[in-house]
Amino acid sequence: MNFYNLIISSFKALRKNKFRTFLTMLGIIIGVASVIVMLSIGKGTEKDINSRMAGLGTNLIMISPSATKTQGVSSIAGSQQTLKIKDIEIIKKYSTSIKAISPVIRATEQLKYGANNWRSSIMGVSAEYLSIRDLSLVSGAPFSDEYVKTSAKVCYIGKTIETKLFTNGEDPIGKVIRIGSIPFKIIGVLKSKGQSGFGQDQDDIVIAPYTSVQNRITGSEYLQQIYASAKSEQTVTSAVNEITYCLRISHNLSKDADDDFEINTQSEIMETAASISSAITLLLAGIAAISLLVGGIGIMNIMFVSVTERTKEIGIRLAIGATAFDVLKQFLIEAVVLTITAGFIGIIVGILASKLVASIAGIQTIITSTSIIVSFIVCSLIGIFFGWYPARKAARLNPIEALRYE
Repeated sequence: MNFYNLIISSFKALRKNKFRTFLTMLGIIIGVASVIVMLSIGKGTEKDINSRMAGLGTNLIMISPSATKTQGVSSIAGSQQTLKIKDIEIIKKYSTSIKAISPVIRATEQLKYGANNWRSSIMGVSAEYLSIRDLSLVSGAPFSDEYVKTSAKVCYIGKTIETKLFTNGEDPIGKVIRIGSIPFKIIGVLKSKGQSGFGQDQDDIVIAPYTSVQNRITGSEYLQQIYASAKSEQTVTSAVNEITYCLRISHNLSKDADDDFEINTQSEIMETAASISSAITLLLAGIAAISLLVGGIGIMNIMFVSVTERTKEIGIRLAIGATAFDVLKQFLIEAVVLTITAGFIGIIVGILASKLVASIAGIQTIITSTSIIVSFIVCSLIGIFFGWYPARKAARLNPIEALRYE
């Protein structure tokens, strides 16, 4: 019997028990579809994180205080207080690779406007902060250096703050809100940035001159962070080296002393986020692949049943001249045909399910050719692997005993 006839024979054998064949295929269909869906969600999430992170700017440099150590045990990063305005002045004076730099002072306060109130983050920065973070205003005007010098009580608000405080739809520009007990005039509304790559609402923010936050809210001379941007992607490394040199001088650190600050670049964060996302994608695919294994076991079981039911047929074939290899080939091809058919259906279901998840959950999914090819190859290998043993059992049957089987 040639290969084509074996394929036709396999389909005829599978059609004899349609419902049993469908149940056997179901495990493979679910497994293949699950792998495709999980990989598409993982790839979509990875792309979304990268695009959100890239929105911060590839030239971004973040300087934070180091973690404090108690008996050799480090606490959370930034728990030391080591950064001051003088550090920024020294960096500006000696660094040639920095395009813009801004202090960052954070606080959390209750915001009030009329009968509405909302608890949010307050960020004190310089006039250069908007360009560093690639932020823009949908209305109003940026504050000037004069506002910083005079500790002016002015601020920008994000879209979330506008929604929470100005519930009647009034224009917030020129309105006065209270940050804690201190009145601040709104001079600008920030363009919406949505959620960050880590799920934070980037629009739930109030931005004011750092001197205003420092003198009127926190009362501390220390900075939580310093944000800077290099002149280009090519100068990020030199900018980091220059900042390190300037801060060590500013902090009077000896040659052998460890840095009391940490410097991170946007590219490093993007690489870390990408590696975490890839690991999660592989984990999801691994979990989904378990159902493929279960489906393979189901195929092996059903092929054993098929061998038992067709023992007499096998005996007749062997008696009229068929070789053990012919019988082996017949049952192995049946297992592969069953698996590949289920695999094709699973691919279609997986593609449709990925699109359905994207539309219902509102998340980005990316179906790659790699996920489809890998699923199909794994599916074929499962058919060969789990179909081999039942086929070998059929091929080793004794013709005489097979003919006597009832």
